[in-house]
Parts: sequence; structure tokens; C-alpha cells
Amino acid sequence: MTRSANLGFSRIGLNRELKKALESYWKGESDTAALHATAAGLRARHWSLQREAGIAVIPSNDFSLYDHVLDTSVLVGAIPPRFAGIADPDARYFAMARGTDAAPAMEMTKWFDTNYHFIVPELHRDQAFALNAGKPLNHFREAQALGLVTRPVILGPVTFLSLAKAKDDGFEPLDLLDALLPVYAELLAQLKAEGADWVQIDEPVLVLDLSSRQQAALEKAYAVLGKAGPDILLTTYFGDLRDNTELAARLPVAGLHIDLVRAPGQLDAVLAALPAGKTLSVGVVDGRNIWRTDLDAAFGLVSRVWDHIGPDCLEIAPSCSLLHSPVDLDAETALDAELKSWLAFARQKLEEVAALTTAQQRGRGAARTAFEASAAAIAAHKASARIHRPEVKARAAQAIALDRNSSFASRREKQRARFNLPDYPTTTIGSFPQTKEVRQARAAFKKGQLDRAGYDAFLEQQTERAIRIQEELGLDVLVHGEFERNDMVEYFGEQLDGFAFTRNGWVQSYGSRCVKPPVIYGDVSRPAPMTVRWSAFAASLTDRHMKGMLTGPVTILQWSFVRVDQPRAETCRQIGLAIRQEVLDLEQAGIGIIQIDEPALREGLPLRRSDWDAYLRWAVDCFRLSASGVADDTQIHTHMCYAEFNDIMPAIAAMDADVISIETSRSDMELLEAFRDFNYPNEIGPGVWDIHAPRVPDQADMLALLRKAGRGIAPDQLWVNPDCGLKTRGWPEVNAALQNLVAAAKALRSAAAR
Repeated sequence: MTRSANLGFSRIGLNRELKKALESYWKGESDTAALHATAAGLRARHWSLQREAGIAVIPSNDFSLYDHVLDTSVLVGAIPPRFAGIADPDARYFAMARGTDAAPAMEMTKWFDTNYHFIVPELHRDQAFALNAGKPLNHFREAQALGLVTRPVILGPVTFLSLAKAKDDGFEPLDLLDALLPVYAELLAQLKAEGADWVQIDEPVLVLDLSSRQQAALEKAYAVLGKAGPDILLTTYFGDLRDNTELAARLPVAGLHIDLVRAPGQLDAVLAALPAGKTLSVGVVDGRNIWRTDLDAAFGLVSRVWDHIGPDCLEIAPSCSLLHSPVDLDAETALDAELKSWLAFARQKLEEVAALTTAQQRGRGAARTAFEASAAAIAAHKASARIHRPEVKARAAQAIALDRNSSFASRREKQRARFNLPDYPTTTIGSFPQTKEVRQARAAFKKGQLDRAGYDAFLEQQTERAIRIQEELGLDVLVHGEFERNDMVEYFGEQLDGFAFTRNGWVQSYGSRCVKPPVIYGDVSRPAPMTVRWSAFAASLTDRHMKGMLTGPVTILQWSFVRVDQPRAETCRQIGLAIRQEVLDLEQAGIGIIQIDEPALREGLPLRRSDWDAYLRWAVDCFRLSASGVADDTQIHTHMCYAEFNDIMPAIAAMDADVISIETSRSDMELLEAFRDFNYPNEIGPGVWDIHAPRVPDQADMLALLRKAGRGIAPDQLWVNPDCGLKTRGWPEVNAALQNLVAAAKALRSAAAR
């Protein structure tokens, strides 16, 4: 019989219980027992929620205290040597993610093309692996105690090795496959002994362009694992199999999951290649966006599969883990009824999966209510007048020059004459600590407990304090601190037409860091200036240069839940025009340095190289659209972080920002090599302080990084800055780290003068 299934669920909880428990534990306000009690409670609640929604196949081991890739490193005993001396398992785990005073954190980067960050495994040539199966076994047992036989989720060995970083020269992580497979086989045997009849093994690398080595590794891995324990559901998501279709279909596993939301066109090829008797799990409910499923359209896909393979080999599921979806739409009591009727969060998505399964098992009449509600919502959405605005579409269709007036070399001379900055100019990425006091004032204002005049007075006081601190520290280019902003995307979306906001639509970005993406439901425009008031106020307080801070169009797009009724490129251009208006207003207000952050440009890159050019063309054009209207002596900055740049250097250069700041401290400046190899012509600020870890680097650490940066990057190209914004850090560590940063820059200037 056709089964309903889920691939993974949110970890953080409806009210961000995990975030609060983690941060309490890290501050020393609670102990390990309290943290694990909260985690166990969340797992039990989420398993019950899935069962109540009508899901037959429920996952376990999808929960993580920080990151599932980090969990896999611990699972197989891949502990970097600098953490091996930490005896306590929890302390060691969090040290790997966040670092210590003595040991920098492991690198962090984006999980495929999502805004989720994973901790990059570190592997050595002589790496020894050893099974540490406590977590998956214990989670399976917890569910058993609740009357559930779950399907454990494991990150596949080939994906794990493909994502890992070699820490020694002359070898590739895939060289370690033979050493790793016995650990996986042992884990599968133990899970089978515990009573697991199926295991979900995620191999999302199957939707990438695979090398012949990776393809051979998959063949070798599943020749071993396919007979090592329970039946295996091999899970792919975020794209289509394309040239890997026959490989995925013939691997000796019991089932295969495919993403039919991102790639519905792959279905015919998969059905043609699938051996008789193999289970096919079809992801027909979007696990990454919040729009309600068109159940009629999804049922059409499911029925095609049913007709081809029959009911006993069919599973119906979300497209990917619901890690990327908020928990429950019912908690959104403030959304207007029309917009809410178009949406579905994780719990509602599971109900959609269950409705499709019921309809397939017993006929559509058995799920009539769900199908009728879906059809009504889809029809209302298409007919709604609030979505399409002809004047916005007409403005976006107009031709606008995307080039600056002059070349970078010419602009650079005019900017140097205007700003007269020293060598190795110092700045920050934008935000300063969002203290408890700041958050309380914002909450009081939103609740009506603090009026606009009182709130503005508070923000002015916080802004002036930040200006004075920056002056005392000796920074060259100041920022206003962004105390009025809740989130770098949400703040702008709240002031743009075409956006809506949830109160509890949180998703995990990394660790305890949660974001609440805006919902882009209609055409986007800017009714009024968004940042000018605060940037101009800050500039009036100081004689130093003030940098205006904006989020770029691609990042606003990528970090929102985006409408699916028009091409993403069209929506991005509308946002780009809105940011262009803001840039010009900042320039008019006398702000001569303007930063347009685009940390998500690399994240949005399609997973297949053949699709890159089209994306990069419109993404870069949207950035240039936002920045190209200013005078030559206005300096445009951009910022990118947690991404591999090597493959897109021509596109980054084509953005033509006067200065780019990038995250490089966790990689020990390795990410800067792409800029060296490309001979990047514009100015660069490689980060010298990893702000996502509690460790405060000293002046010597920063000098060492800057000297590495200076190998191949000209001194007159280099800026000195942290990796990212400072909103999540505390003032004591900010003051200490920035003091060291300024001292490092001055030391370089002194050395150059001798």
C-alpha cells in the first residue's frame, strides 16, 4: 500500500525552544542535563505531531543540537586533532562548531543552494574512523518508547566525503572511502539489531555534476551498504538527477527518493530507469517554500507513478527535509485571512502529504475537503489584485544603464581624493551588538508600549554611543550600527510593498541562529526611503566617513520565501530597482560610501554548471542595477561570506563594486586565493575576525592573517575588517577585537613606512 513519509523536521521548535536552551547552556545559565531534556522534549513533540498529521514513515536522527554534518563527523570519529583533548563530548562538539580560545572553529559554509550553514568536515591523509553510534541509536530508542518505529536518517558517505576538506596536501577525501565504509556498515548492522527495518541515507550529491570518481564511489559504497543492514531509501533533493539517473536507479538499495518540486521533468527518465520492485519516494510537497501545494497538480504526478510502479512501491513525501520550513501556520494569528490561505508550514505540509496519500489509497473523495480547499486557495491566489501591479512591471521593463560612468581605475582616483583614507583602511561590516536593551526597546515599540518619539530617542542614543566607540577605537570608516534593524532582510522587506511577515515563521540558519524570512507575495516597490534617516543622523555626529548599509537585491530574494508565479529574475529586478532608489537617496543625503551586501549571490548559484550562466547574468545585472546610478566619487562596497568563490570570479568582478569584503578567517585566508588567482582588480577586505565564534583573536592573529592576505594582493587593495556584522556579539568582545583589528592595521602601516 502507498505510504506517506517525511524526510526530516524542524529542530528549533515552534517557539525556538532549542535556540533558547543552547544559548542558556553556552552562557553557563543551565547545564547539560537541561539542554538534553529540552532536546528530548522537542523530538517527542515533533514525532507526535508527524503521527497526528497522518504520516506513516517518520524519521529519527534528523534532530541535531547544531548541525547534521557536524553530527556525522562525530558519528564516524572524524574529530580534528585540535579538539581531541576535550574530554567532555558536549564541550568538544560545541568547540568544533564555535571554537575556543585555543582552537579556532571548523569552517562553515552553505548547504547546497540553501541559506542553511553546515560545519565542513576536516579530514587528514591518515584519517582513522571509529563509530560513535550513540545519537542515532538513542533517538531510535526514544521513538520506540513512544510506540514508533522510525526510519533513521544518515548523511551518505559519498556526500560526506565530497563536502569534506582535505587538511593535508596531495590527497582527496574520497581516498578515504574504503576506511569509512566499515563504520557505516557497522552502524547499519546496529540499527537493524535495534529493530529498524528501513534507513534513509541522504546522498544529495547525486543532483550535482559528478566526477567519474564520485560515480565509482557511489557504486562501491552501496555495493557494501546495500546488504549491511536495513533496507535503504537513497534520498536525493534540491534538483534533478539528469545524467546520474541510471546510476541512482541501479544502485543496490531498496528505494529512491526524488525531488519533483524542484525537478518535475525528471520523472519520466526515473520511471524508465527504475528496476521493478524498487520503492520510489516522490517529493511532491515543497519542503523549502511556504506556498500551499496545488493538490490537483501533485496528485497528477503521484498518479503517473502509481500507474507505472503500482501502490506497493510508492511513497509520497515532501521534496526534502522540512528543516527549511517554519513549524506551524496555525501560530500565525496576525496574518490576514487571504494571504494565510495561500500558505503552508511544516505541519500543514505533512497534512498535504497525508491527503495525497489518502486520495491515492482510497480515491479522491476520501480527501475531498483538502482538495477543495487547495483548489479554492490556488484560484484565489491567481485572481488576487494585490499580487500584480502594472506600474511596477512597467518600471521594471524599462532599460537602465548598468555600467558606472567610468572605469574602476578612474573612479578609484576620485574616491581617494575625496576620502583620503590611510593604507589598510579599517571598517566593520555594518551591525553592532543587538543587546537585550535594544531588543526590549524594539519589542516595546512593536507592542505599543513605547511611542515613536521615545523609540527614536532610544535609537539615537544607541547610535551616538556606537559612533563614539568607533571614534575612540580609531576606525577609519564608521557605520551607524543598525540598532533600528531586526534582520538584514526583514528590515527592508517591512518597508517594501509586495512583502508580508510572519510572527513565528522561524527557520534555522546555523546553530542557534534562526531567521524569519519575509514572504514575497506580489510585485515589489519602495514607497519611501528606508535607511536615509539613520545614516544621515549618524553622519551628522562625526567628522569621519560614514558608510550607508543596504542589503542587495539577490540576498533579499534568496533569504525570503519567494513567490512562484513569476520568474525569480523578474522579482529580483523589481527589488534591484527599489535598492537603486535607496542608493541614490543616500548619495543625495551626502553619504559617500554605500555598502550593498550580497552574501547570498553564490548561494543562489544553480547546482548544475550548465545552468550557471543564465543565473549569474541576471543576478549580477540586478546588483549593477542597484549600484550603477551613483557618481564616480561615491564608493560602492559589497560583502560576501561563507561561500566558495573560485568558480564565479568573473561574475564577482563583473559586479564592479569598488570594495568587496569577504569571510576568510575560518579558512585561514584560503578563500582569498580565488581573488589572487583571478588577479582581482578592485579593493578587497578579507575578514580577520570570525564573528560567529566567541573567541577574540589577538593582534598577532590578525596580523598573521593580513600578512597572508598580502601575498599576492597589493597593499593598496587591502581593507581591514571583521568577517561579518557584529549584531550577535557582545560589546566587551567587540571592543577588544576591534581594538586588536585597528592595532594590526596600524602595525602594517608602520611596517610599510619603514
